[in-house]
Amino acid sequence: MKNIRRTVRFAGIAALLLTTVASTASPPSPSAVELAQKGDDPAWAITEGLTTEVGPRQAATDAEAAARRWALTRLTQMGFQNVREEPFMMQTWVRGDEEASLIGPFQPQKLHIAALGNSASTGTKGIDGDIVYFASYDALVAAPDAAVKGKIVFIDHQMKAAQDGSGYGQYGRARFTGPNVAAKKGAIATVIRSIGTDNHRVPHTGGTNFDAGVKPIPAGALSNPDADQLVRQWQRTQATGAASGANPAPLRMKLLLTPRNLGQQRSGNVIAEVSGSDPAASPVIIACHLDSWDLGTGAIDDAAGCGIITAAAKHVMTAGQPRRTIRLLWAGAEEVGVFGGKAYFDAHGKEKHAVAMESDFGADRVWRVDFKLPDSAKALSDRIALAVAPFGVTRGAHPAGGGADVGALIEAGTPAIDLQQDGTRYFDLHHTPDDTLDKVDPVQLRQNVVAWTATLAILANSSDAELP
Repeated sequence: MKNIRRTVRFAGIAALLLTTVASTASPPSPSAVELAQKGDDPAWAITEGLTTEVGPRQAATDAEAAARRWALTRLTQMGFQNVREEPFMMQTWVRGDEEASLIGPFQPQKLHIAALGNSASTGTKGIDGDIVYFASYDALVAAPDAAVKGKIVFIDHQMKAAQDGSGYGQYGRARFTGPNVAAKKGAIATVIRSIGTDNHRVPHTGGTNFDAGVKPIPAGALSNPDADQLVRQWQRTQATGAASGANPAPLRMKLLLTPRNLGQQRSGNVIAEVSGSDPAASPVIIACHLDSWDLGTGAIDDAAGCGIITAAAKHVMTAGQPRRTIRLLWAGAEEVGVFGGKAYFDAHGKEKHAVAMESDFGADRVWRVDFKLPDSAKALSDRIALAVAPFGVTRGAHPAGGGADVGALIEAGTPAIDLQQDGTRYFDLHHTPDDTLDKVDPVQLRQNVVAWTATLAILANSSDAELP
């Protein structure tokens, strides 16, 4: 029923797109927007094709190499110019066996777990240990080393769904650096509640990082229902101990994680362009990431993003040659450390880019546009806000932050625009086996493309006075 309501709701948006474009004052490149509304659907074709023909695309593996070959072929067939691969080397981690069980003091129960990227191995025999519970990342940081040493640390949190994805930065610390903190305090392993907002029995993977000089420890994420089970058992041991006046019986876990490090392996970025008519004009860069985690097929993270930006660029190209070059960056190895974005900056960071944009927050509708442009570009931002307003997109009050793969460019001063997507259900699916094509709503995907096309057409045809 929920999906039916969503389909009906966004069918209304699709109808709005078809009826309002003609009445928009001075619409940017109307033919490009019309193509996005009622033409073919390259965004869906890319998302479907990449997830069907390649599937999971973990960084620096044979699967990611297959994805680069697929992308080079597809972008060339679509008529883009200067299609190429820019390779780089990187340290490569792959998962192995993954098992976890609560083994005492209650009846043993298996849990659903996924290793976090850069986790160490327990060895093939696994490890047993007493669990020490922390309600949050901050509670772990504040704990004395003696409370942690020799134990398996469990980190809990209370992340909730939000349209703007707020909470990921705060609660995600349990994954980003929680195992590093635990390792410094002498823990033998770390287990976290998945950084997600669903109640499905599927764990969320993702990368973790250890400081130089800190010996990595095994680290995994439990599905939320399994984390709930662990918390209930922990609470019961504490209550039983308190009632008897004795020390609580330890809650024990058996953990088996056998990931491997493959050393330096090849990854790479895929670049394509819509050549502009003015070679002196700085280009617009639009980005997505080609790699994915290995548990699902990487549909919302980030095949859909590659489909969205590429469809928008294709529509602008089909409508007529723009003034500025549009450069597409399908970045490699984003999930495991933004290696593709760093490699792009190393190769092109000294080049001037007019503006940077990225799509990497799923496939649900764009609801807000944020700007981080020079003061001279106020009229340009006003035009973009006016152009996307008929599609249900409001203007935000906060500066654009960009995305991971264009982050280094933006930090170095490149202007940015964010077309913010509805992230209410994003962290239900993020980094899980449920990140599959059926979760992509074609109507919402099309709304993304229309908003991107309207924005990109204005940017690609902007003057130097509007956007230096």
